[in-house]
Amino acid sequence: MKWKQVFTSSIGKKIIMALTGLFLITFLIVHAYVNASVLFTNGEENFNRAAHFMGTNILIRIMEIGLFAGFILHIVQGYMLEFSNNAKRSHKYTVKAGNATSKWYSRSMALLGTLILLFLIVHIIHFWIPSRFGGLTEVTYGGKEFHNLYGRMQDVFTKEWVVILYVLGCFSLAWHLLHGFQSAFQTMGWNNKKYFPLIKQVGLWFSVLVPLIFALMPVFMYFGWEIPSGGLTFLF
Repeated sequence: MKWKQVFTSSIGKKIIMALTGLFLITFLIVHAYVNASVLFTNGEENFNRAAHFMGTNILIRIMEIGLFAGFILHIVQGYMLEFSNNAKRSHKYTVKAGNATSKWYSRSMALLGTLILLFLIVHIIHFWIPSRFGGLTEVTYGGKEFHNLYGRMQDVFTKEWVVILYVLGCFSLAWHLLHGFQSAFQTMGWNNKKYFPLIKQVGLWFSVLVPLIFALMPVFMYFGWEIPSGGLTFLF
């Protein structure tokens, strides 16, 4: 396959979707771990320290550029692939097979991806822009100042519509991952009979647990639920 075909052919687009998808999955793991840090003892300090590390470490900042590039490429190629597939359909079926041939979420990846994109834009406005360009209060731990991103969460998640939006975004992410996780491995050819059932199981748990961790944060903040003094360490 020529380099140009990687971006223009159907197979090339699927490969790019798979590679960028796998890269974004690793980001979700790190992001979910940082979010889950509030469930441990001293959750507020742990979260602010972790967020500070993510925002100041030079290697993380360089990877952040790759992350944005990965998001953009994944989104653009996803839409191009969807438009290409629609254009190839010369006529619509009078009888739709529905779930007999594929799950609804596998047929709705563009819609779910669009919802996630809207959620991502709101998330960037709420947290990434203030943390990078100012607007956050400061807290001090051990004589060192940190952005109070935890306090920012407490402020943002006082609004009911914001909490609902975030939970719906996490719900869309779960369905998107449910198909996208295993699809990425299939596209890359990592689907032999011995290991693929395990990949499907891992993908199922990943698609549930990671969005659930994300959804817990706004819900906890909105209802003002108290974290036990010992933290929820029994979950980990």
